Parts: sequence; structure tokens; C-alpha cells
Amino acid sequence: MEATAFSHIPVMPDQCMEALAIRPDGLYVDATLGAGGHARRIAEQLRGGKLIGIDKDPQALARAAGRLADYQGTIQLLLLRGDYRDMDKLLAAQGIHQVDGILFDCGVSSPQFDDPSRGFSYRFPDAPLDMRMDPDAPLSAYDIVNGWPAEKLKAILHDYGEEVHASLITAAIEKKRSHTPILTTGQLASIVVSALPPAARRGKGHPAKRSFQAIRVAVNDELAGLKTGLVIAIGLLSPGGRLVAISFHSGEDRIVKTVLRDAATGCKCPPDFPVCVCGKTPTIKPVYRKHLAPNEDELAHNRRAKGAKLRAAEKIV
Repeated sequence: MEATAFSHIPVMPDQCMEALAIRPDGLYVDATLGAGGHARRIAEQLRGGKLIGIDKDPQALARAAGRLADYQGTIQLLLLRGDYRDMDKLLAAQGIHQVDGILFDCGVSSPQFDDPSRGFSYRFPDAPLDMRMDPDAPLSAYDIVNGWPAEKLKAILHDYGEEVHASLITAAIEKKRSHTPILTTGQLASIVVSALPPAARRGKGHPAKRSFQAIRVAVNDELAGLKTGLVIAIGLLSPGGRLVAISFHSGEDRIVKTVLRDAATGCKCPPDFPVCVCGKTPTIKPVYRKHLAPNEDELAHNRRAKGAKLRAAEKIV
């Protein structure tokens, strides 16, 4: 299967750089390196500082290395293969325990999405059902679609994709896989579309979009990983350091908002307690009162910025 040419435009790059408040001599982590678009923007602002990129996809690391090659020798650059939920261990192995800023750009990177062999998109109907961000991970979309019990499959379609027709789609998948395995993204998309009521097929976007999102999130355990990664990131920030997270769907944004709000909240004792006994104090403060969104100009030039929400926080202790 022939791969398409890769193009990558980072989402909300100017807002990211502003939110990170980069110091030229600081130490920054791009926890979701991808194609290196955001990392390059960080590198442009460093003068003697250090940039660490983390990704579990070796292809992404190779692409990002090429994109950042101009900065080798002018900044300290380190690219690490791994999962951001292990960020503390990855950095500790390099003797690093505090950083000045961390960026999360959630979801699939453009090159992964645009490579038919990775099986993320229904745009390539002959693509294998894969959807693994880490190509060495044991669980693929094929395993979920063909092997997970119906109730579990229905649950992820509902919870991760907010698909109101999860029961109909699950029944259609069950019926098909009982006769023959579902092998390609095209087959899965066709099953999903055929299971939907006519009115649901006429909505905005591809009718299978929510189902594909749900299965991808399950394959990569994205939501649990994001929560863990954010908590670890807050612990790694030095006082005054910034955490910036871009989310693309409600499940991601809910986790980002919840983790940041919890870390920015102090005492949780009942209001009728005369004194605090929980001892909880805020560790971060929000940088913006509300999330930031892409402007109209960016949306006109980068369709993948649609739905993006940027939230940022600053370490206070």
C-alpha cells in the first residue's frame, strides 16, 4: 500500500508559545513530539536552552529529528522514545527532575493519520485495522473490533465516541464478524454507516467518525494515559514553569480540565469544618480564565485545528 506524502501544520502554534512563556535558557519538554512542528517553534526561541521530545512512535522520532536538524549544536536537543505517562522515569534516566515547560498536543499526529499503513482513517478503505500509535504495542483495532465482547465494544463507542447509536453499530459488527473477520478500515466504515438510521448518515462529517475515534482511543488507552501524564507533568514543573495542553474532543478536554482544576484547588474539607484537616494546597494556577481556541484564519488554513482547545497552568509551588 502506498503512503501519501506527509504534511504537518502544528495547531495553535503562536498561542502555545505564548502560553509556555519560553525562557531562552530554559528546559522544555514536548511530550507528544509527533512530526516536530511545535518542537521546532520551541527550538526557535531557545538560546542555550534544552529541548526534550518524547514519542512512542519511532517513525515520528525520525521525522522530528529531520525537522529539528537545523538546531543540533545550537541548543541541547534530546529525543526519547517512550510514553508520556512514563515521562518522569524517562527524564530521571537523563538526570532531569525539573523542567520549565511541558507541552501536550493530544490525539493522532498528522503523519500517522495520513499514512494508510497505520490504519487510522476511513479515507483509505484498503488500510489494515491497526490504529496503534506505538507500532510495537500488542493491541490493535483489529483485536478490538473482532475480539472484544459486545458489551465492552458498545461501551467504548458510547463513552469514547459519544456515539448515540452504539447498540446498533455493535450489533452490526457482531453480525459481520460472526461470519468473517473485519480486516480493513473500509469494511469497518461500511458496517458502521449501514447500521445507522438514514438521518444519522446525513449529519456533519463522516458517519463513522465517532466510532473510529472511540476505537482509536481504546487501542492506545489515550484517556487514562493522558490523566496520568498530566499529573506527572505537574510534578515535574519547576516553580513558574508552564504546562500547556491542546485537546480535540470532549473526552480529552474533560480530563485536562479536571486534572488542572484539581491541582489548582486547595482545601477540600467540608465547609462546616472549623479548620483544614486535609492539608491540600494548590500547586498550579490557571494562565487563562477560559480555554483558548483557534482563530478564524487558522481554521481557514488548517482544518485539523477544528475543535482544538488550549488550556495552560503555571506551577506555584
